[in-house]
Amino acid sequence: MIQDPSTAYAAAQIQGSISYPDLYGIVRLKQLPNGVLVSAEIFNLPIQQPDGHDIYGFHLHEGMKCQGTPDDPFTEARGHYNPQNTVHPYHSGDMPPLFSNQGYAYFSFFTDRFSVADVLGRTIIIHDMKDDFTSQPGGNSGSRIGCGIIVSA
Repeated sequence: MIQDPSTAYAAAQIQGSISYPDLYGIVRLKQLPNGVLVSAEIFNLPIQQPDGHDIYGFHLHEGMKCQGTPDDPFTEARGHYNPQNTVHPYHSGDMPPLFSNQGYAYFSFFTDRFSVADVLGRTIIIHDMKDDFTSQPGGNSGSRIGCGIIVSA
């Protein structure tokens, strides 16, 4: 498969909401022949559990802006990316959760639910609660605490 170099790699710089200004990180996307390798490194996630081992919802959203209101700072990220109109957790934008260790998370996974070209300009959202993988439409993942826009890298 010959790939367009402009859509082979992308990244989203994650910034925290006004309530979590120290949260930051990067999500990298690499187009491979049969799908996309997604890698995330996130710093300063809020520590919620006494042992510092927390789980956060992590989703690809359809919106193209990380803006909003004081009550919903990333509302313009809109809902989960779901071009096939499937139920949660089978949307293209449903991704595995972030597992935090003392506020730091790093992980990689492989997916064939989208291509890098499909998601350029869209947003990645970190939620303050874990995804329950059941509730519709978004897994009851709580408030949006981090956001980044996917750009060609």
